[in-house]
Amino acid sequence: MVSHKRLLTAVCLATVVIVMAQPSIQELTVHVANKLSNKILIVHCRSKDDDLGALDVEVGAEMSWRFDSNAMGSTLFWCNLAVEDKRLSFEAYGGEGMPYYGYLIVYDDGVYGKNFVTNKNLMGRWRRIWVP
Repeated sequence: MVSHKRLLTAVCLATVVIVMAQPSIQELTVHVANKLSNKILIVHCRSKDDDLGALDVEVGAEMSWRFDSNAMGSTLFWCNLAVEDKRLSFEAYGGEGMPYYGYLIVYDDGVYGKNFVTNKNLMGRWRRIWVP
């Protein structure tokens, strides 16, 4: 027969192991601001699990979304931007190893990431698409 003290110790250890095994989840927000000169920006962002759909963002406006990032570093959001005959694709959030840019600012020359540490980092430049 197991003593109450041993049983209590085993239950406590099992509880600690279960709590420690749970991944740490962090809620994050990403904003995409349209700073283009007189052009509507089409933004389509998604992850493996979530598709935010294509949204029109007026000049001077922004869109944003919240998501949970896990401790395993596997959370990934990427975005496709379109304006007239130009396209731009980039990783908006890549989890571990990529800086977290809470603000993505879209200008005529490309998209820049901005966070509390850096002023602006170029994340991608526009490329023209061929339209027949």
